[in-house]
Amino acid sequence: MIAIYPGSFDPITLGHLDLIQRGSRLFERVIVAVLRNPNKMPLFSVQQRLDQIRLSTQHLPNVEVDSFDGLTVNYAQMRHAQVLLRGLRAVSDFEVELQMAHTNKTLSTQIETVFLATSNEYSFLSSSVVKEIARFGGSIDHLVPPHIALDIYQCYNHNSPMLNPISTEATPPLKSMSAQKEA
Repeated sequence: MIAIYPGSFDPITLGHLDLIQRGSRLFERVIVAVLRNPNKMPLFSVQQRLDQIRLSTQHLPNVEVDSFDGLTVNYAQMRHAQVLLRGLRAVSDFEVELQMAHTNKTLSTQIETVFLATSNEYSFLSSSVVKEIARFGGSIDHLVPPHIALDIYQCYNHNSPMLNPISTEATPPLKSMSAQKEA
């Protein structure tokens, strides 16, 4: 049985990886499918996210990483998948995910949605939380794999003035001791 785990994964977190690992024990194959969403301004390109996820899941032989655009059910049908894998962190997730599952069922009765409860230690975690913490200079080392943390830090070091609060105003140079004596 093939399961599709769709999402933007911008970036992939330890919570996502926990779900992928658990899904890989339940299904013959799990395809982590990065959605190309034209309505979002991602931190990483689709190719960067694919590379990050491949590196993070290389120890799982039955996990494949791919990208798609359009409807998830159409992609699932194209890949001959029977299941959409989704994680639930809180009741608010359940409401949104249940609505999506019902909608998908109207589009394809052949595809089921399977929900996995997020592990307790990741119940608060989302890609948005990771980006927000990093944007304001906080540590994300405990939220994402090390190689992804480095990628994120690099993005914000170059793009975020919050991490480099150096003024660009010209300040007069300090006079040396000999220059002060001459004055």
